[in-house]
Amino acid sequence: MALPQRRPPRRVVEEPYKINERIQAREVRVVGENVEQGIFPIAQALAIAKAQSLDLVEISPNAVPPVCRVIDYSKFKYEQKKKQKEIKANAQKVVIKEIRFGPNTDDHDFEFKLKHATTFLKEGAKVKAYVHFVGRSIVFKDRGLQLLDRFSKGLEDVGKIEQEPKLEGKRMIMFLAPKAVAVKK
Repeated sequence: MALPQRRPPRRVVEEPYKINERIQAREVRVVGENVEQGIFPIAQALAIAKAQSLDLVEISPNAVPPVCRVIDYSKFKYEQKKKQKEIKANAQKVVIKEIRFGPNTDDHDFEFKLKHATTFLKEGAKVKAYVHFVGRSIVFKDRGLQLLDRFSKGLEDVGKIEQEPKLEGKRMIMFLAPKAVAVKK
């Protein structure tokens, strides 16, 4: 006999703003279009909102008295969501590209990786360059430092050092950032 499947409980979405009867203050400052602005008892403020077939929304709960706006709540929520989406779209995403070296990296490999780092920096990405020491090669820390210094000098025209080379465990890490990123519109 199979047991009946249980549905997960529905998640109740918590509203970010208190509206209408959920507002618990005794007096509120009422603002909005086509509304007499001022401080009113909550019952009178609700009556003003109902008279215009709109909602009373608590915008600033920490103010004394709390500020409430007479607006259409669904329209207000839509505009807030739209603003958040726009802010998120305009935020610049930081991309970090990694380039790995060994303490005995050959000149050809070095030039190849330098060319890749140049393209990454020109595209606006940050570069994390590191020398990975395997086994006993950790005794060649000075080679790793020289390698990263040579790498940063090769990228002077397109990037600047954000973090100097430092040893973390078996890796010597250095961060480079692009010098001037063209703003895309």
